[in-house]
Amino acid sequence: MTYGMPAGGPAAADTAADSVGTSADSADSADADDVPVIEFDGVSLTYPGPPEVQALRPTDLRVARGEYVTIVGPSGSGKSTFLNVAGLLDRPTGGRYLLDGVDTGQLPEGRRAALRGARIGFVFQSFHLLPHRSALENVELSMVYQGVPRAERLARAERALVMVGLRPRLRALPSTMSGGERQRVAIARALAGRPALMLCDEPTGNLDSATAEDVLGLLDYLNGAGMTIMLITHDPSVAARGTRTVTIRDGLLTEQERCAPA
Repeated sequence: MTYGMPAGGPAAADTAADSVGTSADSADSADADDVPVIEFDGVSLTYPGPPEVQALRPTDLRVARGEYVTIVGPSGSGKSTFLNVAGLLDRPTGGRYLLDGVDTGQLPEGRRAALRGARIGFVFQSFHLLPHRSALENVELSMVYQGVPRAERLARAERALVMVGLRPRLRALPSTMSGGERQRVAIARALAGRPALMLCDEPTGNLDSATAEDVLGLLDYLNGAGMTIMLITHDPSVAARGTRTVTIRDGLLTEQERCAPA
């Protein structure tokens, strides 16, 4: 299946629009769209020694709402560190990081975890699905720690799975699904929380070329529907799908280039 619109036509597209909104905690004023989803001001990360390792050098970056930013660089360049800092998995040792307008610097770990759950959806190379739970349960259970009532969790999970083309597979276990289907469950899980930002770390790395194209088409659709996406890749053809490419080398953001309009 190639994704120009979710399976189900206009009705499914309307469902998709409901699911791809930003977090309910985001600013709801008319100026909210002017607030960058990611704002790095001199953000850096150094691991103490000996020897001391500067994993991410001081970095300035703005990611506007609705952008699709791809991140490239050789192995060990700092791409994953960059994504971990953006995803509030690692705490920077220098600079200032605003996520969707919230200054994350002084937040205690509990508040950081809550902000991460409310504002960020993650998609990894490995699918990280619970093997004995259905697709619907895998997506629904991801919202437990957000305090979403069960009835709403189930409704949002089903909408997200329908949106990624898995209406017939709601009750399927991961062991009965293809790699592409499992990655779509992972994307639905990320979407169900209604994040402001989707962070993808080599999401097609375990997929064959045809299935990878299917998943990338879905990400293209989601970005077209308004989702802000940041994606790590080693593949230049995948990087070219973004509206903007950031190159990282030796922990330094060395290049930002906007892709030519299609």
